Amino acid sequence: MFRFHDLRILCATVALLSACTATTGKSFTTTEIVKFDSPWAMAFLPDGRLLVTEMAGVLKLYDPKGGSTGIISGVPAVVHKGQGGLGDIVLHPQYPSNGLVYFSYAEAGDGGVGAAVARARLVLDEHGGGTLADVRVIWRQVPKTSGAGHFGHRIAFDRDGKLWISSSERQKFDPAQDMGSNLGKIVRLNDDGSVPADNPFADRGGVAAQVWTLGHRNVLGLAFDSHGQLWADEMGPRGGDELNRIERGANYGYPIVSNGDHYDGRTIPDHDTRPEFRAPVISWTPVISPSSLAFYDGALFPQWKGNAFIGGLSSQSLVRIEFQGATAREAQRFDMGRRIRAVKQGPDGALWLLEDGTNGGRGWLLKLTPPRP
Repeated sequence: MFRFHDLRILCATVALLSACTATTGKSFTTTEIVKFDSPWAMAFLPDGRLLVTEMAGVLKLYDPKGGSTGIISGVPAVVHKGQGGLGDIVLHPQYPSNGLVYFSYAEAGDGGVGAAVARARLVLDEHGGGTLADVRVIWRQVPKTSGAGHFGHRIAFDRDGKLWISSSERQKFDPAQDMGSNLGKIVRLNDDGSVPADNPFADRGGVAAQVWTLGHRNVLGLAFDSHGQLWADEMGPRGGDELNRIERGANYGYPIVSNGDHYDGRTIPDHDTRPEFRAPVISWTPVISPSSLAFYDGALFPQWKGNAFIGGLSSQSLVRIEFQGATAREAQRFDMGRRIRAVKQGPDGALWLLEDGTNGGRGWLLKLTPPRP
């Protein structure tokens, strides 16, 4: 017999009936919607359907109204190993007129593996799926290296239509300070992959011209606030996770300084010992393992407008951040009991999360709504 105290609800769909689990806390109700294989990122289409990337190289289209899931074909060959795989996905700011989507992934090449960003035209079909047409790689990490960690490859567009990409240092440390490499950097490009003439290091040419900031370790969250300011969250080494305010031409110090230390026990000087490097606005030790970043401006949670949310992996948490000008603070931490890989605001103002499913696991798509009275 169905009982509300069992926290089981039936979710009606157009095509079928499926069981979902809803848990009500003090701040929101969490509803388990559907599982994906090692999901990494998501993007809402204007009609409310949701693109979801799976690390093995599969792009799926989920319809929250009908509960159906389709496949988007045309994804290039993806290296799925360690932290590598199909990564972020975002819509072009003029998607309704041009149909362009941008996605990141790990690819093989001379010297090893590296992240790439491609753009394509999304062509949907009447069966709930579609294809990526006219796929073109517009950016690559330089150089490709050995190993399977620290790709970064989060993507964001600003209000001027410029494309921003986080390029992590691939666990190689020194490239974060090397302007002959775009590893350990945040890069800024035009939407076709060309370099804007007003980038801070444009006069140097080569990959240095792409760079907006340097000295980063592993940037997995990238988002603009309502004022157009870019913020990034970054995994520290052993300690010292960071939230950074991204400023033109700034050097954030890694691996010369960090508020954490190397995993082998070697000490890294703290940021306050080298004031020429930009210090984080927030630093976490113990770490939260930040995986994503999203600013909230919806109507369902009016008390959170202007706040940001960070998904936590090892901390199995959702972290709420409040801002005051150029400063910020952790305002609240919600224990989700699962590794949170991605956070996104939905069209109706709900918060949508992807549960991490690395190492071949399946992760829930979660929907957060105001608590039931």
